[in-house]
Amino acid sequence: MDSFALISNQIFNGFSVASIFLLAALGLALSFGLMRVINMAHGEMLMLGGYFAFLTMQIIPGGMGLLVALPVAFIGAAATGGLLQTTLISRLAKRPLDTLLATWGVSLILQQASRDIFGAIGVEVQAPTWLDGGIQITEGIFAGVSLPATRLFIIAVAIFVLIGLTLIFRHTRIGLLIRAVNQDRMMAAATGIEVKRADLIIFCLGSGIAGLAGVVLAILGPVTPSVGQSYIVPAFLVVVMGGLGSIAGTTIAALMLGLFSALAQIYVDVSMAQVLLLVFVIIFIQFRPQGVIAQKSRALDV
Repeated sequence: MDSFALISNQIFNGFSVASIFLLAALGLALSFGLMRVINMAHGEMLMLGGYFAFLTMQIIPGGMGLLVALPVAFIGAAATGGLLQTTLISRLAKRPLDTLLATWGVSLILQQASRDIFGAIGVEVQAPTWLDGGIQITEGIFAGVSLPATRLFIIAVAIFVLIGLTLIFRHTRIGLLIRAVNQDRMMAAATGIEVKRADLIIFCLGSGIAGLAGVVLAILGPVTPSVGQSYIVPAFLVVVMGGLGSIAGTTIAALMLGLFSALAQIYVDVSMAQVLLLVFVIIFIQFRPQGVIAQKSRALDV
C-alpha cells in the first residue's frame, strides 16, 4: 500500500473515530450547556448501551437484532439518565462540586454492578453478516483504499443523530423551549416555561445518544464494565474544544480530534497519539479559549 492510500485510509478511520467521539460527547455538551452539570457517570450510559445491545441480540440474533438494539439502547440509557437526573442531579443542581462527586459515585456503582452481572472480562456482540464486507477501491488514485461496512455504519448513525437533533431543536415546540432555557434560564422560567422539564428532556436525550454510542462500540470490540471510561476523557476534550453547549462546535471539534488522532497514528503508537491529542487541545484552547464556536447564552454568566 502506497503512502497516499495509507493516508486516505487513516482519514476515513478518522471520520469513524470522530463519529464515536461525537456520539459520546453530544450528551455532555447538551447537559452542560443547558444545566451546567458535569456528569461523571456519562461514560456508564455508553456502557449500558453496549450491554443493552448484547441482551437484545441474544433475543433477536442476526441483522435485525442490531437494528432493534439501537432504539432499545437509546430508550434504556435515556430512562437510566432520567432516573439519575430526577433522583440525584436535580437535587444537587446548584452545587456543582457535589454533583460531580455524586455522579462519580454512581459511575463506580454502575461499573461494579455490571461486573457482578456480566463479569469483568466483558461480553461479545456479534456484528451481523451485512456488516462483514465493505468497499474496496482497486483502481484510480484511491487504489488500495478500504472502507469497511462497520465504519460506514458508525458514520451513518452519527449523521442520523445530528439530523435528528437539528429537526428537534429547529422544528418542534420542545426544541424551541429548550433553546429558550439555554439562552436565558431565569427569563424562560419567568415566562412560564417548565425549566425542570426541559432539564429532564435534555438529560434523557443526551444519555440516550450515549447509549447509541455504546451500540456502535459493541460491534467493534467487547463490552466491558470500563468501556465508558475509555471514551469519557476524549468526550470531555471534544466538549471543551467545541465550545460549551454548542452542537455545531462539538461536531467540528469531534472531526478535528478524530482526524488528528487517526493521522498521528501513522507516525506514532496509540499511546503517544493520545498524548499528542491532549497537547493539541491544550494549545488550541490557549489561542481560542471560547472553543471552536462560542455559544451565546446567559446560562453561563452566573
